[in-house]
Amino acid sequence: MKTLHLFVLAAVLIAVAYAPVSAQSREQRQMMADLRILQVQAQEMQNMVSALNQALSDALKALNARLNDQNEATRRSFAEQKSIIDTLSNDLRIVREKLDDNNVRVGSLAQEVDSLRGLITAMPRGGDGPVDPAAGAPAAAAGAPPAGGLGTSPQRAYDAAMSDYWGSDYELAISGFKAYLATFPQSDRAADAQFYIGQSYYNQGKYTEAADAYNLTIRTYPKHAILADAYYKLGESYRGLKNVERARTAYEFVVKNFAESSSAALAQQRLQELR
Repeated sequence: MKTLHLFVLAAVLIAVAYAPVSAQSREQRQMMADLRILQVQAQEMQNMVSALNQALSDALKALNARLNDQNEATRRSFAEQKSIIDTLSNDLRIVREKLDDNNVRVGSLAQEVDSLRGLITAMPRGGDGPVDPAAGAPAAAAGAPPAGGLGTSPQRAYDAAMSDYWGSDYELAISGFKAYLATFPQSDRAADAQFYIGQSYYNQGKYTEAADAYNLTIRTYPKHAILADAYYKLGESYRGLKNVERARTAYEFVVKNFAESSSAALAQQRLQELR
C-alpha cells in the first residue's frame, strides 16, 4: 500500500514537472511559426525592393540614352546650322566684294567717258576755220585731262590692283594697291586699297603682315565704313597667329561698336567658339 502511494506521488510530481515544459514548447512553436511568417514576408519585401530597383535602373538607363540621343541630335543640328551660316556669310562677303568691284568699274567707265567728252570738246571743229601751223596746237580746254590721263586715273589703278586680287595674284595686287596709295593717298578708295593689302596678305597665310595692314587701316581711316571688316579681319589674323586674347578683343570691339554689321555676326560666332 505504501509502495502504491509512493508510485502515485511520483506520477503526480512527474506530471507537475512536465506540464510547464509542454506549455513552453507550444509557445516556442508558435513563436517559431510567427518568425517563419515574418521571414517569408521580409523575403517577399526584399524581392519587391529588388524588382523596383531594377525597374528604376532600367528606366534611368533608357532616359539617359534618350537624353544622349537628343543632345547628339541638337549638336549635329547646331553644327549644320553654323556651317550654313558660315557659308552664307562667306558668300555674302564675296558678293559684296564683287559688287564693290563692279561699282568701281562702273565709276571708272563713267569717268573715262567724261574724260573722252572733255577731249572731244577740246578738239577743233570744222566750222572754226583752218588752224595756223605757226600758232601751234590749240590749248587744251579747261579741265581737260593731260595726255595719258586715262591710264593713270585713280579708278584705272584701283581696278588693275583689284583684278590681280580676284585673280589670286596677291603679290602683284599688294604692289598695285601700294602704288595706288602712293599716287592717290586722298582718293575715296584709299581705305579699301589699304584693307585689301591686308586681305592679300591674309589669303597667303601671312598673318603678321595682314594684322599690320589691318591695324594701319584702322589707324589711318578711323571713320570709314570698312572699319568693322578691318577689326573682324584683324581678329582673324590674331586667331591665325594663335593670339587668343588679342583676337577676342578685336571680336568684342566689332560686336560692341558695329552690332548691325555682318562682321558683328561673324565675330559673335568666333567668340562662342573661343568660349
